[in-house]
Amino acid sequence: MSDLVEAQAVAAGADAATAPALDPDTAAPTPRRRGRELVDLVGPALAFCVFVGFWYVMHYWALRAIWDKPDFLVPPPHTVINEAFVDTERLTEMLRATRFTAYISLIGLGIAILVGTILAVAMAQARWLERSAWPYLVALQAIPVIALTPLIGSIWGTGPVGRIVVCVLIAMFPIVANTLFGLLSADRGQHDLFTLRNASRSTRMFRLQFPAALPAIFAGYRIAAGLSVIGAIVGELFFRRGEKGIGILLADYRSQNQVPEAYGAMILTAALGIALFVAFGWLAQLIVGKWHESTRKTG
Repeated sequence: MSDLVEAQAVAAGADAATAPALDPDTAAPTPRRRGRELVDLVGPALAFCVFVGFWYVMHYWALRAIWDKPDFLVPPPHTVINEAFVDTERLTEMLRATRFTAYISLIGLGIAILVGTILAVAMAQARWLERSAWPYLVALQAIPVIALTPLIGSIWGTGPVGRIVVCVLIAMFPIVANTLFGLLSADRGQHDLFTLRNASRSTRMFRLQFPAALPAIFAGYRIAAGLSVIGAIVGELFFRRGEKGIGILLADYRSQNQVPEAYGAMILTAALGIALFVAFGWLAQLIVGKWHESTRKTG
């Protein structure tokens, strides 16, 4: 009888050992998890309400009471919505301009990703290149891009090519910095394991360093995505020629004292930057998955 009980206990232990572990994302939600999900929903909504409330306070009280400025400088949100987005003709004009700016931003961002990633890989492989390139990269980042814009316009023109060059210059630094940081941050023990296996430099790069660097790489891409929009806007504000992007439209509204329309253009610009930032966040989650601690949900 005791042998039978012992055999059943051993079998139960084996079943427990071989049973698949429960995925915390598919397990039944705990009160703590439900509370966190509620906070994740309520927090952004509350922040948005505070932002809109502050906007109304600025228009109806703060501008005149604190700074003695006319209230038309900060029109209320409902005025911006009515004059910039309810008017179909105005909205169509702004959406067309935003689409062109997005086109310039995406091309510039794509070139910056390609050049910046290749440069970071080369710098990770050759220390002399890292030491040689960093001063110029930092100098390029330190110089205001608006100071380089006249030179860019003289060389590449004031059309789309010149604007793309501005996007590349302003977006490339965070890509190089984050990619290089990620490539050089691979675990030393894993490096030793690859050394014991006599792995080639290319194998070490693509089997160890690149997978370990992916979270940092995508963090750089997300930063560069917003900067590429800024670069496109800066190019449009300075060149003011060719097809109208949202930057040229914003300058036109400002010069014609169309303040609500100018705020509407700024809202669309912000929405474009947020959309690119969220898109790269989703892409990072899709590629990196849940294997890295930066993408895990603690709970």
